[in-house]
Amino acid sequence: MKGLRVATTGIALASGAALAQSDAPPRPALDAVVVTATRSERLELDVPASVNVITREEIRDTQLRINLSESLPRVPGVVALNRENYAQDLQISIRGFGARSTFGVRGIRLYLDGVPATQPDGQGQVSNFPLNAAQSIEVLRGPFSALYGNSSGGVIAMTTRLDAQPWAPALDVAAGSFGTWRAAASLAGGADDYAVAVDGSAFNTDGYREHSAATRDVLNASARLDGGASGQWRVNINALSMPDAQDPLGLTRAQWQADPQQASPLALTFDTRKSTRQNQAGLQWNKDFDAIWSATAAAWAGQRSVQQFQAIPVATQAAASSPGGVIDFDRDYGGVDARLQGNFGAVNLVFGLAWEWLNEDRRGYENFVRDGAQTILGVQGRLRREERNRVASLDPYLQFEWRIDEQWRLLAGVRASTVDFDSRDEYLANGDDSGSNGFHSINPTLGLVYRFAPGSSAYASYGRGFETPTLNEISYRADGSAGLNTQLQPARSNNYELGLKAALGARAAATLALFSIDTSDDIVVLTNSGGRSSFGNVGATSRSGVEFSFDWRPTPQWSLYVSATALKAQFDQGFLTCTAAPCTQPNVPVAAGNRLPGVPAYAGYAELRWRPGWLDWQLEWRAQSKLYVDDRNSQAAPGYGVINLAAARSFGLGRTAARAFLRVNNLLDKGYVGSVIVNEANGRYYEPAPGRAWLAGIDLTL
Repeated sequence: MKGLRVATTGIALASGAALAQSDAPPRPALDAVVVTATRSERLELDVPASVNVITREEIRDTQLRINLSESLPRVPGVVALNRENYAQDLQISIRGFGARSTFGVRGIRLYLDGVPATQPDGQGQVSNFPLNAAQSIEVLRGPFSALYGNSSGGVIAMTTRLDAQPWAPALDVAAGSFGTWRAAASLAGGADDYAVAVDGSAFNTDGYREHSAATRDVLNASARLDGGASGQWRVNINALSMPDAQDPLGLTRAQWQADPQQASPLALTFDTRKSTRQNQAGLQWNKDFDAIWSATAAAWAGQRSVQQFQAIPVATQAAASSPGGVIDFDRDYGGVDARLQGNFGAVNLVFGLAWEWLNEDRRGYENFVRDGAQTILGVQGRLRREERNRVASLDPYLQFEWRIDEQWRLLAGVRASTVDFDSRDEYLANGDDSGSNGFHSINPTLGLVYRFAPGSSAYASYGRGFETPTLNEISYRADGSAGLNTQLQPARSNNYELGLKAALGARAAATLALFSIDTSDDIVVLTNSGGRSSFGNVGATSRSGVEFSFDWRPTPQWSLYVSATALKAQFDQGFLTCTAAPCTQPNVPVAAGNRLPGVPAYAGYAELRWRPGWLDWQLEWRAQSKLYVDDRNSQAAPGYGVINLAAARSFGLGRTAARAFLRVNNLLDKGYVGSVIVNEANGRYYEPAPGRAWLAGIDLTL
């Protein structure tokens, strides 16, 4: 059977090694990578873009398998920060896009088995990614990310394992510092014409910081079927349950330096926390009609419910215009992405249409109740907000590839994006705040590849990007009042990249990318009032830098991988902002030349592996420069470098294959800030990282 070639709505990169990979150490030889990032299979060397594949072993081996921050930092240009706060998810940015998100992931397109984890407004989350079941994580950076529409400063797509193999049940357990443990069970198997995989995991932690305990249960199931004349089918089901994840909030600089493990006092006062439930299903289909034409389609639907208790002063919540201190919403979402592909020898054409939607019932409640003269905090009180929100996007796209000769490739594409917002106010106590708005963009991409030697290529590419405000960012007008902010415009960028991909003999490879991005109308916080942030546009920002990676496997026992990023991300024009709440009129200048907050100028990763036979050793180094906390660059979290050490051994227990591991993170017990909350109105910017911490586990294949 010919397997599904591509996750329709995302990218699907796969290496020959990864697709057949066991949990054993990788072979020293570097395999060619087949890439479908531009929706057609081709060697990675023939793609005019920066692409990386994180393999199953790199995701799983000696890892907790809960957070993408465990493995994403090995990719140059990507910053993935563990906030030690499961109520707010990770902070992920690519080349500076997404760094200013205070919760969730924005500015980056996310996919799980072809189903978007990014909503049509550009806001996404990764808490439902089942890392224990992962086959690979694919990362696309640079101009060709624009092929994926709104908020595509980069693309991160995870594919779960689904192979034709003998039936194999597995059990995995791990436990470590701060009352952290994970347990997982899976069953996978199949034959040439079908495959099934089911994986369930349970996670619990008391948290490094006070008031940061969390539990998370994820179930993922996939099935593949070769339907013969009807084509090839794949169905994916994913479910997430995360009740009452505690939110310790950020700390001021003085609080962080006094006690990095403390929670903000307001977190305890208002019992800040978040509960999340999500269920989704996706169906993919592809069919080759003849030697020229083929079709691929995907459809998905899901439901997400969130209840979040915030720390907003009672006096602020009591104001007539306040939406309260509890966010409560139920969201239905779905979409379809279909395309027709024609292969005419030297020319390949793709015609596609993507449609995505979300419908949301959003309510706001007070985070207190009054019992006579007593005020009880941390409980749901009166209704203060009720609205129906809808966001829909419709994107036709066209892609073109011309294989000019054995050395030259030309790739081009264009995507026309339309994103519409509609909000219906059903509370009406303070008037009708209903409204609607729409955004449009035509985004072309163009790339040229030159294969100058076997195993090596150079490329140049250009793409125009498009990033609308999210539903949360557009929900309040410039003066802080309720209602869609019709003055807020999407950010638009021009992306340029030059790259080199080179094989250095049979056992080493290197990549180098230089990029420049100019953005107009970037979206920033302008005012804070009544627990609300209002957003506006700034004239111009820029991001320029260089990315490098080196992979060397001199012997079967030794391997070395290194990646590094240098990035200059700055405001090119000054503007006015607010520095504290309440503030309804920007009054503090941000100077041209200030660095974008949350974006390190330098980041590096190095991994040395030694496999003498009796034990597998891994030494890992992660480092980044300081993080500015706000647009004014008034404070910064210091830069840091940490060393992690892991050891693992594979062995047999009768008919059971086992692999046990022990891992020590932050081996030298360095104190540092793991992430910052950008432009936090109360100065609670800092989210400290743990000191030395251990993790032990065992994987059993029965």
